[in-house]
Amino acid sequence: MRDGRPEMTRGGQGLARVAVVVRAGAAPLWWLGVVAAGAGTLVPGLTGRRIGVTAGAALFLVAAAVVACAGRRRYRAPARAAVRAGRHDVLQDRAVTVRNWRRGHRWWLLLAFLAALGTAFAVPAAGGMLLAGCGTGLWLKAAWIGRLEQSDQVLLWVR
Repeated sequence: MRDGRPEMTRGGQGLARVAVVVRAGAAPLWWLGVVAAGAGTLVPGLTGRRIGVTAGAALFLVAAAVVACAGRRRYRAPARAAVRAGRHDVLQDRAVTVRNWRRGHRWWLLLAFLAALGTAFAVPAAGGMLLAGCGTGLWLKAAWIGRLEQSDQVLLWVR
């Protein structure tokens, strides 16, 4: 180990596709949000179900749009200045990338799910729909990155 990082053979590094890393969080957020919203509709809450579901639908749309559009400039710059991977770089498989991301973020996903469930007592289904909107936004962002890669004919990789 050097500088706190594991050393690869001959100076290589492990690389994962950016679109896969972004999309790795989409499915868990979506499904946890759907489950939390469904459980939230069982509780009448302080505001009532109708207001909660309406507020949740608005939060879903806003979260999906904000997450999908946030940070696009950050992905355009590397696409223009893309270089080839080094000879000793290891390109990570999609399944490995997804598994590593989900394993590293499982506690944050659990906390987000519990927070969405907790908000059901105040505004039913709104927290779950917000979580599902974030998952949808990540999926849309990953699709946009894929189209960016295709139009520029490059693949974006991250360590």
